[in-house]
This record gives sequence, C-alpha cells and structure tokens, in this order.
Amino acid sequence: MLDNIPYHSREVAGLLVEGYSRAGVQSYWRVPAWKIGFDLGGLPWAFLFTPTWFISHAHLDHLVALPLLISRRRMMKLEPPTIYLPAPVLDDTRRMLRAWRRLDGGRMRCALHGIGAGAEIDLGNNRLITAVPTAHPVPSLGYVVWERRQKLREQYQGLPGERIRELRERGTELTREVRVPLLGYTGDTGPAGLDDNPALFEAKVLIMELSFLRSSHSREKIHAFGHLHLDDLIERAERFRNEAIVAAHISSRYEVDEARRLLEERLPERLRGRVVPWV
Repeated sequence: MLDNIPYHSREVAGLLVEGYSRAGVQSYWRVPAWKIGFDLGGLPWAFLFTPTWFISHAHLDHLVALPLLISRRRMMKLEPPTIYLPAPVLDDTRRMLRAWRRLDGGRMRCALHGIGAGAEIDLGNNRLITAVPTAHPVPSLGYVVWERRQKLREQYQGLPGERIRELRERGTELTREVRVPLLGYTGDTGPAGLDDNPALFEAKVLIMELSFLRSSHSREKIHAFGHLHLDDLIERAERFRNEAIVAAHISSRYEVDEARRLLEERLPERLRGRVVPWV
C-alpha cells in the first residue's frame, strides 16, 4: 500500500462501490466501472486514477484532497481531472488552487466546472448524471446517475417487425428516451434533500448520509445543520424503492459495533435487508 487512507470496497446491488465516509472527518467515493467519484475529503492512492469527480459541497471533509488529486495526477503524467461542484463555490475554489500553486510550485491544472441543480452531464455509454438540490448550510448538491434507454413509442407497440422496419426506413421517430435511475448520492443534507428529489427514492443504489442514529439526539438541531437522523429514514420507509441503501457519513461519535447494532435494532423489516452500514 502506498498510503493508509481507509476505504471499503463492496458490491452493492451488483455495482462495485468504493469509499469511506465519517461525518466531520472525511468522505470520498468512487464507482470504478463508470470512472467517476463523489467528494474529495481524502484520496486513497487507487482513487487517483478516477478522472471525473462530482463535489457535493465545499466543507473540508468533502473537498480538502482536491489539490492532492490534481498534483498527484500531474506527478503520474495523467490527464488533469475534471471536477464539477456547486457554482457558488467555483471562484473561491479557483483562488484556493492558485494559492496552492504558489505554495507547491507546481501547476494546478484541472477542468473545473461550477454547476447548479438541474445540470446534466453526459457520462457516455448511455449514462448521464444530473445535479439535484439538497439542504445544507452551505451551497450543496446531490447527484443522480441515469441510464438512457430507447423505448418504442406506445402507438407503434404491437406492430409486426416488417411494419416497424418500413417506418424506420421512412425516417419515422419510433422510440422515445426513457431514463432509469441507477445511483443516487445525497451528499450532506437535511430531509428536504430527499423529499424534493423523488429519483433518490427510485435509484437502484442510494448512497445517503445518515449522520445520527441514537433516538436521544435532537432532530431539530440535526436538521438545522443540514443532516439526517435514522428516524428520518424510518419515517420514509415506504417511499424507498432502492435495491440497496448505503448508510454513509455516520458520526464518529458511534463506534462501529454501536452503529451496526442501532441499525439492526431500529430499522423496520422492509428496510433491514437493504440498508448497508458503511462503517
């Protein structure tokens, strides 16, 4: 190992997901098959080779490793990374990188894009990612990865193949695009970040922050700081259609055994087999 930055690597609902997330400490994720990552609160050596990153917000535990990613990729003679982040923090991020260039003495080359809720970025291979609004004290975004599929329009369904071919040769638009949500990533958010984005409940895999687990914690305070409590998940149990829900960003005040125990004890039956504690 070239460093000891921790991360877990697990297949979740058929998708390999790698990452680590503890509230206030560090959060970083990647999906190797898609060559994309989410947040840069740390940088395991293997993550260096992921070229495209989507940042949820600019708190240190989600962005501090950005200069390291850029510098290491330059050192390894890799192409500069492409970074998407909330538009309001774009200028300050550029100023930060200029400061690091002076401190480090090396160029901080990257393709840095400020985006807002509703932005769409084509990932290739019939996949795209959309930015969604979340609820946090600083500018923030969540993300949904979609698969694009072509579906035969209703008026042509049931026609024989010969007729379909004839219409296609005439240039008739036979299909329409259907988008299937594959992955949702909430970043840090209060309940509105879930409730305002139905696709998060439908994504095959949902990586969601679940910072607080004990029933004694004040949800009012937790929500004011833009975070979620286990009770928020439980109250919405009927809405989650995800095959797997990765419970991430769990507070470091919980030991691993306690976090797993609380989830096991308190999750309703309909969620218990689908929630993956990422601790």
